[in-house]
Amino acid sequence: MKTAVLLAGLTALFGAVGLVLGGPRGMGAALGIAVLTNLYAYWRSDHLALAAHGAREVDRSTAPDLVAMVADLAARAGLPTPRVYVIESAQPNAFATGRNPANAAVAATTGLLAALDRDEVAGVMAHELAHIRNRDTLTMTVSATLAGAIATLAQFGFLFGGRGDARPNPLIAMATAILGPIAAMIVQFAISRSREYAADREGGLICGDPLSLARALERIEAGVRRFTSPSAESHPATAPLFIVNPLAGRGIDNLFSTHPATRNRIAALEGLAAEMRGSAQDRTGRSSDTSGAGPPRRGGPGPWG
Repeated sequence: MKTAVLLAGLTALFGAVGLVLGGPRGMGAALGIAVLTNLYAYWRSDHLALAAHGAREVDRSTAPDLVAMVADLAARAGLPTPRVYVIESAQPNAFATGRNPANAAVAATTGLLAALDRDEVAGVMAHELAHIRNRDTLTMTVSATLAGAIATLAQFGFLFGGRGDARPNPLIAMATAILGPIAAMIVQFAISRSREYAADREGGLICGDPLSLARALERIEAGVRRFTSPSAESHPATAPLFIVNPLAGRGIDNLFSTHPATRNRIAALEGLAAEMRGSAQDRTGRSSDTSGAGPPRRGGPGPWG
């Protein structure tokens, strides 16, 4: 519901900016350009994102444990097994991409596979599979289309909008041209943050152990502070894809942040774990260890191949 409201807000904002600056004709032209640009990005998003980070595909012969884990979690989630990639980077992180579950991929950095134990890696992969199941790539593409259209319309509308008496007041036009794209960016980031919370919750349910995902987020946050990702710094537009913001100088959980604060996500996962324990007690009348539903423990971090 929150995502639907935010998308509706973007649509309304687009209409308001269009009427102020471009009129109906300019609004239609800007939307057409933005749609064409983002349609290309949507169909090629997986290839573009993976290539930007130098990801290499792995299989059961080159990374048997990781690929088998992803296949098992995908089966639990009712999804086709996505392609699996590894990124050579000391920074622990991961992301999912692809326009739909049938054309999806998950990628993990070598830093993540080295720093996290098996249960924690399973929690991260389950989080990424939740993004795939929720079709968050489609949601973010729609929001990017509208935000891009607003920015394009604001630029062209300010320069060329209206003629003669139809031209808007210069001060109003300038304020709209500046504030419109900023407002669109804020709404787009809010959509991204809401999808992260949803993927955390569903990921915890898929792997059966929300606390493993919570521990993974804590370790990833510490690793991101320690290691810089050159590929992410070179392609900052891909930052919302990652489970934790990979960029240096990250913001806190505010209007301009692409991700919720990690501490807030951990608190939500701890709440989910408590819910799951309560449900288990209601069913059995005794305490149940929710971590037992997760993948078998092997102890210790990687290597994963």
